[in-house]
Amino acid sequence: MNKENQQSNHSMNTNKPFTDKDSIRVSVLSEALPYIQRFANKRIVIKYGGSAMANKTLQNAVFRDLALLSFVGVQIVVVHGGGPEINEWLEKLGIKPVFLDGLRITDTETMDVVEMVLTGRVNKQIVSGINNHGRLAVGLSGIDGGLIEARTLGGGSHGLVGEVAKVNTKILSPLLEEGYVPVISSVANSSDGRSHNINADTVAGELAAALGAEKLILLTDTPGILRNENDPSSLIKNIRLSEARELINKGIVKAGMKPKVECCIRSLAQGVNAAHIIDGRTPHSLLLEVFTDAGIGTMVMGRG
Repeated sequence: MNKENQQSNHSMNTNKPFTDKDSIRVSVLSEALPYIQRFANKRIVIKYGGSAMANKTLQNAVFRDLALLSFVGVQIVVVHGGGPEINEWLEKLGIKPVFLDGLRITDTETMDVVEMVLTGRVNKQIVSGINNHGRLAVGLSGIDGGLIEARTLGGGSHGLVGEVAKVNTKILSPLLEEGYVPVISSVANSSDGRSHNINADTVAGELAAALGAEKLILLTDTPGILRNENDPSSLIKNIRLSEARELINKGIVKAGMKPKVECCIRSLAQGVNAAHIIDGRTPHSLLLEVFTDAGIGTMVMGRG
C-alpha cells in the first residue's frame, strides 16, 4: 500500500468514532464467511422480475446484491423478462396486448417490439445497474453464441411464443470464469432463424440445469409457495420435489405460481441442487436467501 493510501485509510479510521453499528457490521461479515466459502466459484442462476424491476429502490438493492455476490466469488447468471415495459411500448405503438392462457399472443409485429424492449432496453438497463456497483456485466440474449435454440410452443396458437429446445452454454463459461455477470434476455431463435419470446422463468430453469448450477433463484411478487394463497403466514419454507408435484396436482399451486414451481421441479430433476422462490419486494432478499440459514422464501429441494 502506498503512502497516499495509508494516509487516506488512517484518515477514514480516525475521523469517526467507533460505533455499535460498526461492530454489528463486522460481526455480520464474519458470520457470512461460511456461506461465502460454500458458494465461492459455484454457479447461481437468478431470474429477475416482478416489482424488483419496477421499483427504483428495489432495483438498486438487487443490482448491489448481484455485484456483492459476484465480488465474493459466486458465479452469477441473471435472466430477465420485461412484460410491463413490453405492454407500455405496444400501447405507444398502437398495438393492443393480447393474452391466451396467461401467455402473450406474439405475432411478427409484437415480436419486433418484444425483441427491441428486452434486448435493447431492459437488458442494457440491468447491465448498467450492475456496472454502476463496480462489477462488470455483459448483456446477451438467447440468440448470442447460439445460447438457446427455441421451438414454437404447442401448435403455434400463441404465435412466436417459444420453449427451450436446446441450450449451449459455451459462450457463458469463459465469461463466468473471468468474473463477468452475464445478463440474458429471454429471446431466442428457432432452427429456421425466427425470433421467439420465451418465458423467462423457463429460460432460467433450463440454463441452471445446463450450467450445473448450485441454485436457481426466482424473484417474484409473492412470499413463496403458500398453502393458502390468501394467507402469507401459510408460507412453506422447505419442500421436496414429490410434495411440490402433489401441491400442483391438488390445485394448491395454480395460476401464475404453477409455471414457476414447474420450472423449479424441472431444473431439480436435471441436477440443480436447490431452487428458491423468494419475494423480490423485500430489499436484499437475495442476500437473505443465500447468506442465512432461515432464508426468506420457499426452497424446493431433493429428488423424489
